[in-house]
Amino acid sequence: MAKDSTSDPASGINAPDNINRCSWAKSLPLRKYHDLEWGRPASKDGFLFEILILETLQAGISWAIVLSKRENYRKALCNFDFNRISSFDGSSIGDLMKNPGLIRNIRKTQSIVNNAKSFKKIVSEWGSFLEYLKQFRPKQCTVPEDDSKVPCESPESRKLSADMKSRGFTFVGPKICYSYMQAVGIINDHVKGCFIGDMIRSDSILQNKNSTESKYY
Repeated sequence: MAKDSTSDPASGINAPDNINRCSWAKSLPLRKYHDLEWGRPASKDGFLFEILILETLQAGISWAIVLSKRENYRKALCNFDFNRISSFDGSSIGDLMKNPGLIRNIRKTQSIVNNAKSFKKIVSEWGSFLEYLKQFRPKQCTVPEDDSKVPCESPESRKLSADMKSRGFTFVGPKICYSYMQAVGIINDHVKGCFIGDMIRSDSILQNKNSTESKYY
């Protein structure tokens, strides 16, 4: 296997650096995220919560920085267990703010706990977070010609943002929501010719939009 390749035996991916993929995936960490996670239909509440938190942390900073701190957050946030995080108190938030491996922004840190509480309520109400998200899935998606054709928000992301805010979520503007929808496969914005986008589009799970299960996450 090439030094800069990405590999996932479970999905059969062993992709070299020079294969066609979305142009934003430049560094090895970004290529791994792009090839193994981004845009794959997700269904598990734990993973959906993890990506939501990471997306909200991205506000104002680069995704590469957020990814570099992901494992630190995994350890500090009980493996992104929203049930446990929802019970964090002021002392717990203080401990997170002292952690040098995290993004020490008090509003974002408070938002993690706040959003865990709101996420938990949605799961209780809808049965799963995916069931809630499905109502915001676009009826039709086009394949972007290149990254310049990928929007930063959509009518659906604006509706999702408004609804999430009404439910108490924070750091969930239309752009963050659109990025989240891309990340968890509600929208497939892999560009034309991207090998991962082609693979996802040909997967049978996208032929059944009422499915609540994902072979990925």
